[in-house]
Order: sequence, then C-alpha cells, then structure tokens
Amino acid sequence: MNSTAQKQIAFAELVSQAAGCQLCPALAERRAVLSEKNGSVAARVMFIGEAPGRQGGDRTGVPFSADCSGRNFERFLATTKLTRSSIFITNAVLCNPRKPSGANRTPTVREAVNCSRFLSDQIALIDPQILVTLGRTALDALRRIHYHEFTLHNSAGQIHSWGGRLLVPLYHPSPQVLASHRREAAQLEDYRAVARAIRRISGRKLYRPDTKLKG
Repeated sequence: MNSTAQKQIAFAELVSQAAGCQLCPALAERRAVLSEKNGSVAARVMFIGEAPGRQGGDRTGVPFSADCSGRNFERFLATTKLTRSSIFITNAVLCNPRKPSGANRTPTVREAVNCSRFLSDQIALIDPQILVTLGRTALDALRRIHYHEFTLHNSAGQIHSWGGRLLVPLYHPSPQVLASHRREAAQLEDYRAVARAIRRISGRKLYRPDTKLKG
C-alpha cells in the first residue's frame, strides 16, 4: 500500500471494523480508541501501549493523553525529538478494561487475543520501520503476531529486530511502574534507544528477524 491516500481509505475501514467489534463481553459497551487521533498513517515509528486509560484515551479518544500515564509519555517522547503528529500510537487492546469499581485493570489474555487481529492489521497498514512497545502487555501482543522470545526485563531500552522491523521494548509510563519497576531516570535512558533506532532507519537493510542489534 504505497500512497498515504490509500492508507487513509484502508484505515477508515479498519476503524469501522474496530468500532463494531463485540468479541469481548466485558468491553462491549466501551468504544475502540482508534481514529485519526491516533496519529499519522505515514508514520515511521509506531508506539503500542496496553489499553486506553479510563481518564485518558477512553475519555479523549487520544491514546496516552490527559492522565498521568499520558503526561509521562509526552515528557519522555519529547526527549526523542518526535512529535505526536509524526508518530502513530495504538494499544494492544483498543477498549478500556475496568474493574467493577470503575478503576482501570490489566486486559485479560482473551481480550488481548481478541484484539490481536486489529493490532496486526494496524502494523501491516501503517508499515512502520520502528515499533516501540510500552509495557509487558504490548510486548506479549507482538509475540502472538510473530513469535519472539524477548522479555521486558531483559530487553527494555535495547534495539532488536522483529519481523523485519526495528523493535524497542520500553516500560509503561504509568505512575505505578515508575514507582515500583522502572524509575524515571532509567526510563529516560531507555528512550535514548528510540532516538538511536531513528538514526538507523535511513537506508538500512532489513535485519534477520528476532535478533538483538548492537547499540
């Protein structure tokens, strides 16, 4: 799919399909956060999160916006010199999963499996040269599309090859993760790998899938 216009037509159809999806009973009343607000269909870099937040993407229609995770993400993104208008942002699960109390919860494996087709289609359609996963759920979601053995603990902040694309696994920017798993200084260091990956993509050859690259 060569032209941006062709991508926009195909993307509109994918948005319509996602909006009509009823595969997850617990999410049937939630909207799929997938629209032109996700970013550029011509993006070279795609970020993949876990799921829209209740106070963030589910409310605004913009992934990683208006809540604490979104504000942290925007601060980290700024260090790479990328802007929202130049990237595409999506989630492993397109709808917001909630506990009975109304609080956010981690998507179930079944919910992630149900949404895997939409993630695969987005990657194929956008055709980014770099994929950046934010958290374990997003990294695991890629494994369902094209098998890999990367773990967040061992792979965060490193550049890998996955399915002919560069892959940079990162931790999720939520306050909980920053407090207990990956402090801000470490996450900022991890984001330097995104900048390095961007420098590599001009004129690069495709690497053998599922390997770690130096740097």
